[in-house]
Amino acid sequence: MQKITTCLWFDNQAEEAAEYYVSVFDNAKINNISRFGEGGPGSEGQVMVVDFSIEGQQFQALNGGPAFSFTEAVSFSIDCASQEEVDRYWKALTDGGTESQCGWLKDRYGVSWQVVPSALGGLIGGPDPAGSQRAMQAMLGMKKLDIAEIQKAYDGG
Repeated sequence: MQKITTCLWFDNQAEEAAEYYVSVFDNAKINNISRFGEGGPGSEGQVMVVDFSIEGQQFQALNGGPAFSFTEAVSFSIDCASQEEVDRYWKALTDGGTESQCGWLKDRYGVSWQVVPSALGGLIGGPDPAGSQRAMQAMLGMKKLDIAEIQKAYDGG
């Protein structure tokens, strides 16, 4: 059991959202669903909390009502080994969501994600300062990150 677990506050879509996230990631599963009992703040039998895991990281989805919503102040960053992985997560998470700049997006529930190729750090922080600057400028002009185009910019092409 991890010491700190991320809890995501939803109006009433906790189960739907958890099922969606579990479908996006290969190593993911629903671990437990807690429901309101008689006399609870929610209707008896309604989902209260869904415990789920993604890549060994534990999460909770809470049906807390409409009092709070997500902002870009908190996001989840996905380290992607290849362009294929970037493309797959980008497509899945923007389905019903919105694209933003520099690899950022909001999914259909308003949760912010960064879909980032592992190679990015070596390009925007590489040993060639001019190449790093070109790579940074290329990245700043993108929504979904394109490793080949960022590499091309780094190389001066």
